[in-house]
Amino acid sequence: MTGSDDVSAMRDAVPEGCDAARTIAYRRSLRAARERRATARLRRRRLLRSRRSVLMATVSALVVCGGAVAQQAVTPGGGLSAETIVAAQKALGVTADGVAGPRTRAATKRFQRKNGLTADGVIGPQTLKALGVEDVEVEGERLRSVADAVDPALERIAACESGGDPTAVSASGQYRGKYQFSMQTWSELGGEGDPAQASEAEQDRMAARLLRQKGTSPWPICGRS
Repeated sequence: MTGSDDVSAMRDAVPEGCDAARTIAYRRSLRAARERRATARLRRRRLLRSRRSVLMATVSALVVCGGAVAQQAVTPGGGLSAETIVAAQKALGVTADGVAGPRTRAATKRFQRKNGLTADGVIGPQTLKALGVEDVEVEGERLRSVADAVDPALERIAACESGGDPTAVSASGQYRGKYQFSMQTWSELGGEGDPAQASEAEQDRMAARLLRQKGTSPWPICGRS
């Protein structure tokens, strides 16, 4: 082989080496591009999942809030305290949880129909009065009665039964408090504990309820006066 032949061979070899290098570089670039696209797709999927989670949480919160608003819209009086609702529920004979839910509204409607009131399921002033329940205002220990004063008939009964003393107890211990409730009657009315230890307002409320339910018959002697 001559010197010119060696030069030609070297020239032919250079392009081949460059092509190989370019091929390797291209493949590396292609692989890197594919990896970047795969990483970008993974990030997009994660972002979409995150956005869906946020959206679902927002929708759930709106549903809960909407339910609460809907319940408030039909909550008795729109501003009754939990204590008042509990007292009304006891009088209605439903679970006393302080929440005016569907069962409380259904029981309220039944009571309203039975007593000739507008059967809207709302425990308004008239329904409270028929139930013998006070609207409790949470301002210290102050209670605001639905009625302006105790029924005159109850005042006469209390004066006859106990001299108007909320702590009075009969000699036998069977009858207790301002209206001389028996423990059974007190419990049936929704009272808790010893009637003679209950507040006078609570005893007045229970007596008013008993009077509406049974008239003066629970007081066979004092109810006649």
